Amino acid sequence: MKRFDLIDGMRGYFLVFMLINHLVFAGGFWLVEINHRQFAFVEDAQGFVFLSGLLIGMVYARKMMKYGYEAGRDMIWNRALELYKYAMGLVIAVLFARMVIPHAPYIWYNWLGMTSFDDPLRLAAIATFLFQPTFMDILPQYIVYMIFAPFLVKLCLDGKWAYVMAGSLLVWMAGQLGLQQLFTAPMNEIVKGVDEQGIRVSFNLFGWQLVFYTALVLGAMTAQNRIPWTKIFSPERSWIAKAALIVCVFFVPLRIATAWNLMPEFMLGKFSTMEIRADFGPVYLINFLAVGVGLTWLIIAGPKHHNPLVQKIAAGVIWVLSLKFLQLLGRHSLQVYVWHVAIVYGIYYLDGRTAELTQIQKTAIAVVGIAMLAIPALWRERDKWIGNSQKTAGA
Repeated sequence: MKRFDLIDGMRGYFLVFMLINHLVFAGGFWLVEINHRQFAFVEDAQGFVFLSGLLIGMVYARKMMKYGYEAGRDMIWNRALELYKYAMGLVIAVLFARMVIPHAPYIWYNWLGMTSFDDPLRLAAIATFLFQPTFMDILPQYIVYMIFAPFLVKLCLDGKWAYVMAGSLLVWMAGQLGLQQLFTAPMNEIVKGVDEQGIRVSFNLFGWQLVFYTALVLGAMTAQNRIPWTKIFSPERSWIAKAALIVCVFFVPLRIATAWNLMPEFMLGKFSTMEIRADFGPVYLINFLAVGVGLTWLIIAGPKHHNPLVQKIAAGVIWVLSLKFLQLLGRHSLQVYVWHVAIVYGIYYLDGRTAELTQIQKTAIAVVGIAMLAIPALWRERDKWIGNSQKTAGA
């Protein structure tokens, strides 16, 4: 199947900034403070989840149309099983490192608690995704979403996409109202360990499923050629981009105020209830919709717009997403994501075992970490590189 190069570039971009945002150094790190998440209520995880849902819809809708529902369902569930193996393998690897590396239990305590191989209750909580160590929380939500994905893709193929969206919106609203606590509150007491940690997750599945399933619907409809993307996002409809830009500009000062603790106390109480990241609250929803629509228009219609400035901006965005390094990472996003967690844990351990580093040293470490992201991708494509070298040598 032909690769979706720009989508791969986006996933690679999100992986790079995910690594940067997950690096934790004593005394802080300047790159974390100046990247895009400090100026908008849009983060890498949202884009990563959205693109994953989009590809699930596009790829497996086509497979269902070609091979039938049961075959497509089994392919999705097999993919979910593969993700589960990666998720559990990552936890096992980190717990083994915690056991054998000096001072690792102390340095990683905030991320792992007292989790160890001799705690069956905690291991059971991890296996059922009730306890998710820090930065190991994206794969579990994918797996849960993919359990329901075959049925939802089938509904889209049957022309019932509106029912999928209506259901997803209702579940999102349930998440904003905290209805998931009817389950999580008692379960938290059941799985609570000696470190007083019970359920530990970074994402409210009720809230974040809206990102994944909206993308799934768009992907499934695209696979059926039911969305005229170039007609909707045409150069003549520049009002779409302008409306998206207005929304983004409106929220910029609010994001800066919350990022730098500048918002007045009398506003903070009300505003904070609307921008809960874990729940994918209304502020995040509106911002993500605006950025997503604006970026889509810019990529599709921007190069053909009559304004030279718009053309240049579109060309710049497309150039970034066309970088071979980013597309390489995006083609192997699962393996790179897992590897990024290992890099983050390793750098955090290094920082905990040394005197406070300078910003120059931290930046150098970050650059090396970004370069290291390519290792699993290069390994998985080694036959292409080695094959080309051998062919060249033979010639």
